[in-house]
Amino acid sequence: MAMDGAEIERLVKTALPDAHVVIVDLAGDGDHYAARVTSETFRGKSRVQQHQMVYSALQGQMGGVLHALALETIIPK
Repeated sequence: MAMDGAEIERLVKTALPDAHVVIVDLAGDGDHYAARVTSETFRGKSRVQQHQMVYSALQGQMGGVLHALALETIIPK
């Protein structure tokens, strides 16, 4: 069972309300996505902490329903 890109966006925005989220389905199969997440919440956090915040927002779906996520986190200027 694949995960919809809109669901990924919804979960991230629920956890990080100020986030601007761009999701791209890389293979057209609903299993391989790229996400660009921009949020002020990332300020002062390491890249690893930023990615952990996004993975946490996915509520355990990573590695299960969601097979692969190429993740880019950005702090707004």
